Amino acid sequence: MKSLVEKFTTQLKDAIDVGEKSSFSAVNKSFSNVLIIGIGGSGIGGKIVAQLTSKQLKIPVTLCSDYTLPEFVDNKTLVIASSFSGNTEETLSSVSTAQEKGAEIACISSGGKLLEIAKENGYNHIILPAGKSPRAMLTYSLTQQFYILYNYGLIDKTFKKDLQKAILVLEENFADIKTTAHEVALGLHNKTSVLYAEANFEGVVTRMRQQINENSKALCWHHVLPEMNHNELVGWAGGKQEYAVVILRTSFDHPRTSVRMTISKEIISKYTSTIFEISAKGDSPLEQSLYLILFGDWVSVYLAELNQVDPIEVNVIDYLKGELAKIPS
Repeated sequence: MKSLVEKFTTQLKDAIDVGEKSSFSAVNKSFSNVLIIGIGGSGIGGKIVAQLTSKQLKIPVTLCSDYTLPEFVDNKTLVIASSFSGNTEETLSSVSTAQEKGAEIACISSGGKLLEIAKENGYNHIILPAGKSPRAMLTYSLTQQFYILYNYGLIDKTFKKDLQKAILVLEENFADIKTTAHEVALGLHNKTSVLYAEANFEGVVTRMRQQINENSKALCWHHVLPEMNHNELVGWAGGKQEYAVVILRTSFDHPRTSVRMTISKEIISKYTSTIFEISAKGDSPLEQSLYLILFGDWVSVYLAELNQVDPIEVNVIDYLKGELAKIPS
């Protein structure tokens, strides 16, 4: 996993190349909404892209991480199905329902049943490189979400420039990101991690929580501001030194939320002395999101080393899938 994180910008460059070479059939229809289907490492890219494109998209985007679809899905819905393996049972179940409802379906996968469905039905699709852990392929799935929205005429090409600039920002700051991530991992070791970010970057902080769960084999939780100020902040009355806090900040945080973060940090510091603030670099929300994503990935692999666990191993998920396979769907 460490070697995969080391190749983050290389993967990003390749992901752009994959997107640029993708071929889409023209569709003469207007959409009333977009639904992005995906689970775990394959799904979080949809959450991040939905937030990053919210100021461009003129129609609502909904996320689905379940077996069932919202009732509103119909022939005016663009469904983007993302599954790295192509065999995620929840995603396949939702795609089947989307087919019944006559939705426009576009697929992102490295193979499996989802890719078969896409080819058999002539759906627009993008094929990802095979053979890697899904959570290590976020650069690919996230990038292709942009390309699909662009190819359907729902967003402009600004993301292309921002992706290129993000690569430069990450390469220029790669060593510093690793150094900071290692320092933070040392602070999180043997503690329960609590992660916070501004609401518009919830996808980014969710990604970091997922990476600590899977790579570091550790429980943690995340929340977003300002919502956290209306509930969880009160819960810090039960805070302890065993909790370690990471606050992800960007220059695009709402000014009032930024103030809330500062005051919240002051309150939380009464209960734990382990608090880190990480300020993203870059000129766009996309650049800063990728900066924080790479930072979180490095924290998770360094924490895995400190926890003396294999970041690749997910035996418990394999066991779960094996047990589910015994029960007819």
